[in-house]
Amino acid sequence: MKLSGLGNLHSSMRDQSIDRYKFNFTFNNVKFDVMYFIDEKPNILAFGIVKHNYYFEIPVKEGFYIKPFLEEYSKFCKIMGFKYQPDNPFRPSKFFEEFNGQIPSNAKHKNVPKPHQIAVYRNDVEESEKIYFVKWRDNTKAGHQVSPENLEKTRKLLSYKAYLRCKKKNISSCWSVNSSDENKYYLPV
Repeated sequence: MKLSGLGNLHSSMRDQSIDRYKFNFTFNNVKFDVMYFIDEKPNILAFGIVKHNYYFEIPVKEGFYIKPFLEEYSKFCKIMGFKYQPDNPFRPSKFFEEFNGQIPSNAKHKNVPKPHQIAVYRNDVEESEKIYFVKWRDNTKAGHQVSPENLEKTRKLLSYKAYLRCKKKNISSCWSVNSSDENKYYLPV
């Protein structure tokens, strides 16, 4: 299935050097947080509902094609309040068709997600309670090696570019549980 609505958003993001974008989508009166990651290959569409502890990711292939599939189909239907109807079952393609019509055309910098906003959903990382980015640590100076787990957290919560730079230069991302410790994310030097 092609999500043609992603074309304009993708172009707007690239024109403004935005790698990750967050927006809302409402389906059947349920509000989803949606994040579009164009720094990953394939691109990723992430859908989440915090109050239901529900999250899934969909790979977006070149040309904005996706496989209209929901991994936790029964949980999705329960959240949506769908009742089983043998003559008219819910199809995931209906969800994605509706979504395609609500994709914003233009990106705005105020909608670039902060790492802690991504961490709410991508919480399968080391020290998952530490969601606020603090700083970079040069492991070479300390005589250490960046861990694969820290690199994965960097990739998932910050960016693929940060992951590559940290891997190449032996740098770790440092995190805190306290929002007051948070610093603005920037690529390590």
